Amino acid sequence: MAAVAARPVSRMLRRVLRSSVRSCSSGAPVTLPRPGEPSQPATEELSRRRQFLREHVAPFSAFLTDSFGRRHSYLRISLTEKCNLRCQYCMPEEGVPLTPKAKLLTTEEILTLARLFVKEGVDKIRLTGGEPLIRPDVVDIVAQLHRLEGLRTIGVTTNGINLARLLPSLQKAGLSAINISLDTLVPAKFEFIVRRKGFHKVMEGIHKAIELGYNPVKVNCVVMRGLNEDELLNFVALTKGLPLDVRFIEYMPFDGNKWNFRKMVSYKEMLDTLRQQWPELEKLPEEESSTAKAFKIPGFRGQVSFITSMSEHFCGTCNRLRITADGNLKVCLFGNSEVSLRDHLRAGASEEELLRIIGAAVGRKKQQHAELFLMLQDSPPAILSLSSWDPFRVQDLRHRMSFSNQVATLWKGCRVPQIPPLAQWWLGSGSLQRHYSSHRDSATNPKCLSPVSPAPATHSGPLPTSDQLTHVNTEGRAAMVDVGQKPDTERVAVASAMVLLGPVAFKLVQENQLKKGDALVVAQLAGIQAAKLTSQLIPLCHHVALSHVQVQLDLDSTRHAVVIQASCRARGPTGVEMEALTSAAVAALTLYDMCKAVSRDIMLGEIKLISKTGGQRGDFHRA
Repeated sequence: MAAVAARPVSRMLRRVLRSSVRSCSSGAPVTLPRPGEPSQPATEELSRRRQFLREHVAPFSAFLTDSFGRRHSYLRISLTEKCNLRCQYCMPEEGVPLTPKAKLLTTEEILTLARLFVKEGVDKIRLTGGEPLIRPDVVDIVAQLHRLEGLRTIGVTTNGINLARLLPSLQKAGLSAINISLDTLVPAKFEFIVRRKGFHKVMEGIHKAIELGYNPVKVNCVVMRGLNEDELLNFVALTKGLPLDVRFIEYMPFDGNKWNFRKMVSYKEMLDTLRQQWPELEKLPEEESSTAKAFKIPGFRGQVSFITSMSEHFCGTCNRLRITADGNLKVCLFGNSEVSLRDHLRAGASEEELLRIIGAAVGRKKQQHAELFLMLQDSPPAILSLSSWDPFRVQDLRHRMSFSNQVATLWKGCRVPQIPPLAQWWLGSGSLQRHYSSHRDSATNPKCLSPVSPAPATHSGPLPTSDQLTHVNTEGRAAMVDVGQKPDTERVAVASAMVLLGPVAFKLVQENQLKKGDALVVAQLAGIQAAKLTSQLIPLCHHVALSHVQVQLDLDSTRHAVVIQASCRARGPTGVEMEALTSAAVAALTLYDMCKAVSRDIMLGEIKLISKTGGQRGDFHRA
């Protein structure tokens, strides 16, 4: 009751504080005054106000204070479950089952709950999703939140796809902080990870945020071993000339991903990598209740932060609460406990009743990460399963022999999309490494390619195989074939290769225990990239705009081998056999590279064309 009695005083104090920190109602980002700005009298007045608040501070709301004394002044509200990307570590390609619209919070319900929490002391609200910027009324929601007395910060966490288009309106409405999720600086890898195009839109969003004066613009990067840990230095280099706070986030378990301890790159490991390049890296003072450990390179405009959720958790200072899109209150991101505020709202609960429900939930908040750390103590570095769905299609890594055959990687076109200057300089050096694999055990899959002796080939069509070399001129010198007069036809080619690993390397690949990461995923990605770069690798090959590339890797336990099948498709005047063969060969070479530290007795072979269709010389099918 003391907290209730103190509420009018608390609101008055927050009004005073709000008038001292909010510069205007335009929604422009709040920036700290520079030396000499404002004038000395204004600075002294601000100092007197802060001293007054320190001496007359009202008790924080008892409803938002847990049994460990943590005061929860930060609320994250999910505006939608929907997302316009399909990140492979987040959700399956077809999406996830969505809550019926009638069970989601309405705009008025969101604002009602926000008002209640702000009255109790919440001074920061972050809008999340799904992807919050696909909600049609997101600008209006920000504008309504901006009117709440005592709310100092309105932030959004976004994938950036719609940011450049909406940010001017959001800023006018009152948006004061931006976090943009971006896990790679390589456009092709971005498209592979999120299963959608849009890298250039994200970069445009970052540029727009900088242009409109947001400082810092926070860029969130989830670091996963074998996927993007090789890009740490490139991300940090961005902070040299841009007001970015690049935040490296330790890979965490969530509903919807199978968490593998070995995929996590720890804060200390990342920090060591950075210090090797920049020994002068300085640690910045930690802000109260901050989740980030911040560092800065002297002379750089921006900074780097680490979110150490797994290796050095920050549960002791956690001040965050979450409301899901369907109205459930979560007091811990990792906890399973939820309380439906929606149901109580719709049942007509009074403000006091809602506060009692919220206070009871906050009071039950555990000291740290719920059951997560018990799991870590029981089973590191084993695979931890938090969901029945596995974005990497790992059904059971202890018996990693059977994977879905429905994974097809589709990259349309070979041209890298045009992007702003921010990302251009490293495109030539970016290396694709990881994310998804599709492979099956030949013992259980009758369609698996069998590495037996070559079978006779068959062909059909009007023109037989030529007895003349086509890539030499009349003088016997190498020359590229002129295909300018050939008609465009649909071309498809399938090629295969086999890698005999031996029992030791095979077992490590099968169980995903190689120190370098998931060899099958890396090999698949390398094969796809190789198909797109064939004309740069094979001198007399024409550049082909591929419309489809698929690389499949099958485990053959009887031979301790990996059988690779690559297929390419394009419409044009020349075939795609070389693209398919190059893809299979490079995937095989990549497997060798991933496993060579374990065994040098690895053999590559059976690189062959399986079939081709389209073109003047007809179709070819190896029986």
